[in-house]
Amino acid sequence: MRLGELSMTEVLLAFDYGEKRIGVAVGNMLLRRAQALLIIENRNREYRFETIGKLLAEWRPDRLVVGLPVHPDGAPHAMTQQAKRFGNQLNGRFGVPVTWVDERYSTVAAAEFVDDPAWRGLDAEAARIILQQYFDEADAAPQAG
Repeated sequence: MRLGELSMTEVLLAFDYGEKRIGVAVGNMLLRRAQALLIIENRNREYRFETIGKLLAEWRPDRLVVGLPVHPDGAPHAMTQQAKRFGNQLNGRFGVPVTWVDERYSTVAAAEFVDDPAWRGLDAEAARIILQQYFDEADAAPQAG
């Protein structure tokens, strides 16, 4: 499915995967505005996927967005493979399509919002930035027609 073919009511959950914490954000294609949701402690695989399963049951997303960390020059590093594995596991376990978004500098950008009253934590804010980037790219993509 191309970006121009997305349903306007499509709900998305985004993840900023980290070895210790996973930031989560939510949004939909109608408003195209991401909102930081929460942070999941990445204790172990069982806890991680049990917690994510509850989120998916609550929000019923049509698509998942996972931040893909890369070096500033775009080259992959160790976390790139971990984030890809995480996204593939989400898709395989829950059957929800996954899209990856380049997350260069998302955590640095997230730190700028620490004084915002809606602050949910650095990792959740990074997930919000990743999801907002997805929406912004969808807006910039040529529409089918």
